[in-house]
Parts: sequence; structure tokens; C-alpha cells
Amino acid sequence: MHRIGGFAVERTLGEGGMGTVFLARTRGGRAVAVKVAKPELAADPLFRERFRAEVAAARTVGGFHTAPVVEADVDGNPPWLATAYIPGPTLAEQLATWGPMSEPQLRILAAALAEALASVHACGLVHRDLKPGNIIMAGDGPRVLDFGIARALETSRLTATGTAFGTPGYLSPEQALGQDVTGASDVFALGSVLVAAAGGSAWGEGNSMALMYRSVHESPDLTAVPPGLRHLISACLHKDPAARPTPNALLDAIAGREHHKPGGPTPTLAAPTPPTPPAYPPTQPARPPALPSASATPQPEQLVIGDLSASLTADSNGITLRVDADEADFEWPEISAITCSPDHRGRFTATVHLHDGTSYPCELNARRTNLRNEWINQLHHIVSCYLPR
Repeated sequence: MHRIGGFAVERTLGEGGMGTVFLARTRGGRAVAVKVAKPELAADPLFRERFRAEVAAARTVGGFHTAPVVEADVDGNPPWLATAYIPGPTLAEQLATWGPMSEPQLRILAAALAEALASVHACGLVHRDLKPGNIIMAGDGPRVLDFGIARALETSRLTATGTAFGTPGYLSPEQALGQDVTGASDVFALGSVLVAAAGGSAWGEGNSMALMYRSVHESPDLTAVPPGLRHLISACLHKDPAARPTPNALLDAIAGREHHKPGGPTPTLAAPTPPTPPAYPPTQPARPPALPSASATPQPEQLVIGDLSASLTADSNGITLRVDADEADFEWPEISAITCSPDHRGRFTATVHLHDGTSYPCELNARRTNLRNEWINQLHHIVSCYLPR
């Protein structure tokens, strides 16, 4: 069995830009999540310094807002970080499965995330990359994970001036412009997260540059947000960092509204979460979820859509995106959802969303609206047949 430090690895939980996350066990049988840096990144001294800062930040923020650090080896080859394993879907996965949240659920989510940010900021840290993929919907409330971008405010930046860290669509205007970043940037990201949880997108769809441009120059799209929350979320998304509420001010605003609500059952926030892995590894390897039987639904063999510049291939193994000479392969077990965003004149963007919170868009051109719609329907059909549920 593969081991990392003193931990026995069971399986891969996900992969991201920084590296791979494994589910592993301590010698006593406790579940941990071990993040291992990519070898090519570990060879970069600046990356090692950034990883060292991540470990220090994760150790600083304790309590029930994050996953506590169990052990780390920042000088290893490659370096790794082990935290307590927090069972539950990411917010991105929950929204893809269960759809938008109701207003009471949004209020609970807003309060939980504001409380988490207040704890983070009290330690002199800024998360810098709050997004649905970095939020675990645990049984005891949301946990904010992945402090790979966090920095102690008193330390110097480890990146060149003008570099925008974070995820477009959740980046604050000051991040997009490469300006100084404070805790107000996390509040801006919180506002964008709440819009997404309501079923919308504060800055629409498109490439990274388009999303950053809109966050700097345009007003957010709050049409999906319940009217009772628009004022609060709009304040979070103010262009001026100084005009945004602090996390504690958000908590006060939410609490003030809740105190005047009539009594009744407390709405639930998290979707049903999978059971915690057993204390000891099973004797047999875990099997992936069973696919629908052939007798119930005929399985399509392969779907290929696109043209010479960009294409998408889907079969029983997974999805392959190709743009010019570059290809990216994704197996079904690592995919959480696939979304399609129609554009004009036969174009649409197919986006592969992974369980680790990363997303990979591919713009396809059918050139005719009716063919584009046919492609989308064919893709939805093959996804419904093969994507584990």
C-alpha cells in the first residue's frame, strides 16, 4: 500500500492546480486528507515558499471553520500537507446535484461563511480564493478549505506585482487589477458565492478576462437572488473595498433579520452527506457506483461534437476536450457535473466541473442553432448514462 509520511493512502479524492489530494489513514485508522504538491511545482523555490505559507496559515486558523492540520512536510520531495478528513460534498457539488438554495438556506450559508471569514481575518489572514469548490458542506456546517492563496498580512507578497491570484467570477476588482488585497476581497468573493448558491452568476459567463472586466466595470447580475437578500449581497459586491461590510457586520445584519422572523423549524442547509469512511480500510477495494443496466437504457458508444478548432468527445471512459493541438482527458469518477451555456449563432460552451472544484470550459461552434441544440441534447443524454450519481 502506498504511504505518504506515516499515512496509508486509500484513494484519490481530487486533483487541482497545486497537486493531488488523497484519502489516507493514520496508523490508528483515522481518516485524513493529504495534499501532495506536483513535482514540477515542488522544484520551484517560490512555490515551496508559498506552500510553507499555506501550512503556516492552516495551522493558525483553528476551530470548526476549517479542517485542522494533522501533519506536514514542507521540505519533502514533494512537500505535502495532511488535514483531518471532512466528509461531505463541496458547495459546487451540492448545487449541481440539488439546485439553488432557498432564501432561508442562503441566510444560513451567509452567516456560516461570514463567521468563518471573521475567524480567518482575526488571525491576520486573507483567504483570496473563496469559491464553491473550496467550501465543504459538512454535517456540522460549512468548512472553508484550501488556504493555498492565503497570506499573513504582515508578510511580503510571494508573487509579482500585478499577478491576479484566485478564480475569475469570484475575484474582487482589486485582485483583478493587481492592487493591494485585504479581507474586503474575501467579502466580495462571499457575495459572488451567495449569488451562485441562489442559482445565478454575478458576472455572467465567459473567459477569465471577460469575467474580471465585468467585476471591475459592470454591476453584478442579482436577478437570481431573493429580494430580501439583494441589498446585503449588493453591499458585499461594492467596487470600493472600504464600502463593503465586514464579516462581523454581515453577521449582525443577518442576526438582526432573523430575530424578527416568526418561530418555526430551522431550515436545513447541507444536502444529505455521504457516510464517514469506516475507521479501518475495507478488505476489498471500493467499487464505483453502478451504471444503469443495458436493459434499462441503451448505452451510447461515443459522442464527438465540434469542429477542427475545438471538439468534445464523450464515451464510457469519460470526456476529452480538445482545443487546437491541446487535449485534456477526464474520467467519469472525477467529474461532478457538465454544464452547457448556449451563446449566439450556434455556439455554446461546455464546461467540465471536477470534484476538486476546478472547471474546464470548451467553446464549441455548431454554426447553426438547431444543430447546437441537438449537440447539447446528445451530450446531456450521454452524461445521464455515464456520470456516477
